[in-house]
Amino acid sequence: MTTCATAEEALAFVREHGVVLASAKGTAPRLTEAIVGEDIKGSWWAHPKSRHIYAILGAVTDSDQVLVCRLIDGKITLVHRRLWPPLVRLAKRFATEQLAQVREEHTPSGRHTSCVVPFPQWVPPEVMAQANAIDEQRALATFGAWLPPPNR
Repeated sequence: MTTCATAEEALAFVREHGVVLASAKGTAPRLTEAIVGEDIKGSWWAHPKSRHIYAILGAVTDSDQVLVCRLIDGKITLVHRRLWPPLVRLAKRFATEQLAQVREEHTPSGRHTSCVVPFPQWVPPEVMAQANAIDEQRALATFGAWLPPPNR
């Protein structure tokens, strides 16, 4: 299993895979497990390297190269910027809450709160232009596995 000992290695892991889950189990690799190089049973907060995981995860989620959203089953999902155009191209196929950017903010009291930036407010203009130029089939090849089932 890959070990991402630094924020740069973890960001490269997200770039390579394109779509990863922060820590939840699901249909994409988990960044928390890549950070420690092993399966994590239970909560990563109880792992001996939890402080290291927290630091690396924070650096990656703060990167302007990563969209933090709830794309996969409502779980915190990291999407690398290289895949934003196909994701935006398929936006109408996803629920709006799946594409909203989730940002963690630290309050003066030390608490953490989530701030949600609705889609498409977080989308840079150049990404929107690229999305409009992408073939839908190419976009589907990238994100089709995570599309909601069609209404019957």
